[in-house]
Amino acid sequence: MDVIVIGLLGGLITGISPCILPVLPVIFLTAGARPAERGRMPEVIPAKRSRPYWIIAGLVLSFSLVTLLGSLLLGLLSIPQDAIRWAGVVVLLAIGFGMLVPGFEQLLERPFQRLPRRSVGEGGNGFGVGLALGTVFVPCAGPVLAAIIVAGATGRIGIETVLLTVSFALGVAVPLLVFALAGSGVARRLRGFRKRERAIRITGGVALIALAVGLAFDVPQALQRLLPDYTAGLQQSLAQSDSGERALGLGGLVTEENRELDNCANDAAELASCGTAPALKGIEGWINTPGGKGIDLRELRGEVVLIDFWAYSCINCQRSIPHVTAWDRAYRDVGLRVIGVHSPEYAFEKERANVEAGVRDFGITYPVALDNRLATWTSYRNRYWPAHYLIDAQGTVRHISFGEGDYDVTERLIRELLRDADADVRLPEETDIADTAPAVGSTTPETFLGSSKDRNFAGPGAYRAGEGSFAFPEGQDPDTFALDGEWIVETQFATPVGGRPASVRLNYRASEVRAVLGGRGTVELAGEGSEPRSIDVGDAPRSYRLVGTSDPDTGTLELHVPPGVQVYSFTFG
Repeated sequence: MDVIVIGLLGGLITGISPCILPVLPVIFLTAGARPAERGRMPEVIPAKRSRPYWIIAGLVLSFSLVTLLGSLLLGLLSIPQDAIRWAGVVVLLAIGFGMLVPGFEQLLERPFQRLPRRSVGEGGNGFGVGLALGTVFVPCAGPVLAAIIVAGATGRIGIETVLLTVSFALGVAVPLLVFALAGSGVARRLRGFRKRERAIRITGGVALIALAVGLAFDVPQALQRLLPDYTAGLQQSLAQSDSGERALGLGGLVTEENRELDNCANDAAELASCGTAPALKGIEGWINTPGGKGIDLRELRGEVVLIDFWAYSCINCQRSIPHVTAWDRAYRDVGLRVIGVHSPEYAFEKERANVEAGVRDFGITYPVALDNRLATWTSYRNRYWPAHYLIDAQGTVRHISFGEGDYDVTERLIRELLRDADADVRLPEETDIADTAPAVGSTTPETFLGSSKDRNFAGPGAYRAGEGSFAFPEGQDPDTFALDGEWIVETQFATPVGGRPASVRLNYRASEVRAVLGGRGTVELAGEGSEPRSIDVGDAPRSYRLVGTSDPDTGTLELHVPPGVQVYSFTFG
């Protein structure tokens, strides 16, 4: 019941979000007019009263199937992931043109001449329009939709995922159905519209074609960037509620193997019993193990295990790792086994050589698993970098800590479990590593320059994928970045083009500023809080320190970036 309720509420919230706006005119207009009858003159016949319901039913069905199964099936067939979307765009163009030119529409239906009328794909009921809309329908990706996408992409589809998908789609359908019924009612009741049924049909066809062309050039996404997501707070509150946490499984699919992880509250001060630790699965390789041999948690019974989910370019992980390595050194000889699960956030973090360099830089000597497909991440229903899972000598998860901080609590619980495992154990003194994590909200949020996770852009204009010419704004808000010169924005980074250097200006609040840079070249750094200097960037992307002070401060930095260097993100401490 939690799954169904959360799915419905998540769908309803999504159904009133700004991401819905591009399809509303199409639904409103196409619900009031239907195609011309086959074999008759191309006049418009009033739409059936059931047409709005068929349009929304088609949209819900295709959206649900594409969201849950599309990525999985396309991957199995080695077909590009956007194939379904482009097929939907083509179908929308064809239907729209058919609404403008009934003769063309009848030509499209000619292959179905021998079928009964109600078996024809469109059939005058709008189901075909809905099917096409569902393949291109891209609502705001809140936590409910994210959980569905993760389950579909990884093939971990169970009854709860299906229930979540169906209930989410039905929730989205309610606001859309209101618009469809409104369009049908206006066309049916108002005399002016009844006299202009042909005009309604033409307008609906134009709207379909406009939507298809706009989707081809990402116009709806540009429009959505200009509108604040006024539903984000509602989505977050829903996901963080007790029912939301249970239904969404902390961002992943709940299975019998990981269901009891819910018993562990984040950053609890005492031990709990949270089920047998899920296996380490889908690991593509190991670092710091003899011969690269894998580790089976079942073989570690009798020892206390700490699993640390991390990524080498993550600033939060970089501040957490000194505590983890200190625990490994202090307690390895008395029964603690530390395992780092490297779950990449960026594509470059999947490269083994890059991870090995990070392992060396941070002085990690404990085993590190390469979880490039996020299989173990999903198995533990994890959603944070870093995250610590503490497992007792019987293989039961006893404590979970997400993010930075509370290291003294985690170490106290490690010591407690070591004593439980061996009453005669002689523990060393507690480690003494300073907690350098800044207070929440005291620094600029992590800032990404890739188009998939861009945030804090100061403009002017929209920030989107592709080549573009940028200029610094006259006034720049705090906690933002701006570009100047010719850049190409890729999914995960931005890099200068045109053979000439370009610049990034960053307004920040932090005592430490780092940049994840890749490629090869020399970056010139200037601005408040830092002496002008050069940074030599060499090949594999990694984190470079730009500013380091003892006290938090505000400032402005400018990076002059040559072609060949990629700027991924800025992190703050």
